[in-house]
Amino acid sequence: VQLQASGGGLAQPGGSLTLSCAVSGVPFNSYGMGWFRQPPGKAREFVAAIEWSGLALEYADSVKGWFTASRDPAGYVVCLQMDNLKPEDTATYYCAVERRVGIQTNESAYEYWGQGTQVTVSS
Repeated sequence: VQLQASGGGLAQPGGSLTLSCAVSGVPFNSYGMGWFRQPPGKAREFVAAIEWSGLALEYADSVKGWFTASRDPAGYVVCLQMDNLKPEDTATYYCAVERRVGIQTNESAYEYWGQGTQVTVSS
């Protein structure tokens, strides 16, 4: 199983970045995907989750209205559009795969993880 996250980098406050996560080799017919982040010196936290069809989504309150998750029709690429970035969005962002029923916000539900991509928001 490979989850390849990309798109991280440096952005100014108020700016935008789009993260992508390409998935291959998952041994399930359908699966949900999530985005998590780990700010410097803090625990990893939930950001967004999207189920297989791409129709059901959930966001952390801290990013709701600013971040948008989406999924390609085939289900193998998930994106996270991040707008109006703030310094507190600085973190390593991870994509992950789960196969439970329903949207999952707890990282313990996720079985496969990408390597992480760094997002830094600073002027």
